Amino acid sequence: MFEGLRFHHWKTSLDDSGIVTLTLDRARSSVNAISREVLDELGQIVERLAIEKPAGVIIHSAKANGFAVGADIKEFVEYAKHGTVLENIENGQRAFDALARLPCPTVAAVHGACMGGGTELILACRQRIAADDEKTRIGLPEVMLGIHPGWGGSARLPRLIGAPEALPIMLTGKALSARKAKSLGVVDRLARPDELMAEARALLRHPHARPFAQRLTAWATNTWLARQILAPMVIKQTAAKVRKEHYPAPFALIDVWKRGGGNIQQRLKLEARSVAKLAETATARNLIRIFFLQERLKGLGNDVDAGIRTVHVVGAGVMGGDIAAWAAFKGFDVTLQDREMKFIQPALDRAQALYEKKLKAPEKVDEARRRLRADVEGAGAARADLAIEAIFENPEAKEALYATIEPQLASRNGILASNTSSIPLDELRKRLASPQRFLGLHFFNPVAQMPLVEVVRHDALDPHVEKRAMAFCKAIGKLPVAVKGTPGFLVNRILMPYLLEALRLYNEGVPGPVLDKEAKNFGMPMGPIELADTVGLDVCATVGKELAPFLGLELPPGLEDKLEAGKRGKKDGQGLYTWQDGKPQKPQVDPDYTPPPDLQDRMILAMVNEAVACLGDGVVDDADLLDAGVIFGTGFAPFRGGPIQYVHSEGAEKMRQKLETLAKRYGERFLPKNGWDHAALSRIENA
Repeated sequence: MFEGLRFHHWKTSLDDSGIVTLTLDRARSSVNAISREVLDELGQIVERLAIEKPAGVIIHSAKANGFAVGADIKEFVEYAKHGTVLENIENGQRAFDALARLPCPTVAAVHGACMGGGTELILACRQRIAADDEKTRIGLPEVMLGIHPGWGGSARLPRLIGAPEALPIMLTGKALSARKAKSLGVVDRLARPDELMAEARALLRHPHARPFAQRLTAWATNTWLARQILAPMVIKQTAAKVRKEHYPAPFALIDVWKRGGGNIQQRLKLEARSVAKLAETATARNLIRIFFLQERLKGLGNDVDAGIRTVHVVGAGVMGGDIAAWAAFKGFDVTLQDREMKFIQPALDRAQALYEKKLKAPEKVDEARRRLRADVEGAGAARADLAIEAIFENPEAKEALYATIEPQLASRNGILASNTSSIPLDELRKRLASPQRFLGLHFFNPVAQMPLVEVVRHDALDPHVEKRAMAFCKAIGKLPVAVKGTPGFLVNRILMPYLLEALRLYNEGVPGPVLDKEAKNFGMPMGPIELADTVGLDVCATVGKELAPFLGLELPPGLEDKLEAGKRGKKDGQGLYTWQDGKPQKPQVDPDYTPPPDLQDRMILAMVNEAVACLGDGVVDDADLLDAGVIFGTGFAPFRGGPIQYVHSEGAEKMRQKLETLAKRYGERFLPKNGWDHAALSRIENA
């Protein structure tokens, strides 16, 4: 059938019953990213299949790790640079549409990750079967890159499973498990992983009949009237989560669906033009840059074995307890130490709740729970490959603890780590016998949700130990960034001027909701007043006292009064706001109140100024790592690409002048810091 044709990325076979199997196996790659070459070869194959008319076609992947990770993003960036996005999207659409039009039955057999263009490929098949395995994940995450599905995803998925189910999948980018995909009708059958191909052949011979109710819903929710009624509702729901000017892709997707009629070619044309337009936006460029930064961080622990199997955590407070729970969740044997069992039990209870939420199956919950053990006596330290100290922020107390733990690790290859959020490690390592095996592993709260871990260096750290720590972070599903061990490291050093300036404005009489709204208007995920209450005013005060002298700032008055009254924020139900059921009850703002015009600049430029200082001081190795750390550690407006990228896009000289104006108006704290000198400026301009 394919004599004379040679393919680099597809393997073809024809069995005795006339069934053709197409196996995607991208050359020179560990994963199936769908490139122009992959699509062009598929186009040639499908063209031949249309002529030969086999009994059926099965498409699957030869990669053990999954079906396809989606489009080749590096190629997409090049298309955007050269203005050829539309042409290349239309090329992919043609290949998939030709597959969809084949006169024979087609089945996609899916295992592992099936994302973006991979999902659009399987949607172009008549039927889909997935391995019933927790590793199977099917999704359309393009909105996370500032675009939306462009190879037929928005044209086909709503017509397959109905708009009310399809739109959230594309608008959130969240992946479906195999069973969820089956219940929604994205896939037609599930199979045991070892029987996937045999079951795919059976499905090809005996196609699955979609239930009438499912077909009716798919039709009814895509009629012209349904689209006119549903679209405004979905827009309203989306606008409650993201702003159109910040993240245009979800709104463009809704518009494409609303305008798409019964003709597949018309829907594909709308889809292609929309994605091509989105590719030109700064949001898409910055979100794609963040995607590559995330991949860079994921790869930092690749080249070394962490050599860590057992973990001992000292300090069962919120941070220590949650670090221990997360490490056990990720498969490590963990012991958790504190002075008495009454301090450890709440951490075990939180761990149980985490496992029930994440794992659901009782046997898996029990398995994770057995990996986490209370250890009042601290016996686990002697068996640990990694000991993490997570006690309160007091240098003397930490040093006293190290004097007890380090001798138990000294004769082995064990690593001693501190979760300190602000104390310089050059100070903490002074009395250690083996400072080369000591570093910081600074997690962020809540541990289960925040992806970043700062791997904190000092002048005596063994580089190999740093790499092992990076590998450990990768093993527990976190993104590591190596930072210099100066006060506040990276994230807290940049975040603190922002929080302190917001608190200063609050004391000046600017209502908290106004401050929060201005920060969210900039693109922050949460306003600073709500954030201070969420983190805890006690934590803000402790870290603030540690950092304020180093940063040349003062703690605003009023914090101590709140703390003395037992009003630490969300955890007490009282802080800068009153909290009910975990939500802040923000007071109404006088409708006649007019905020100061430079309100946003005062908060955001305080943070940007410190980010530039961190770059100038070499807190991280380069500007990209700084942006990644701040985005994944604070949620800094992702669509802006990070503080250094923000400086680059706005213009360094313009921002420097703004700081000088603020300094004249409000004081020396706004003077441009040492990173704004000529050398740092050129680095920023080239970032």
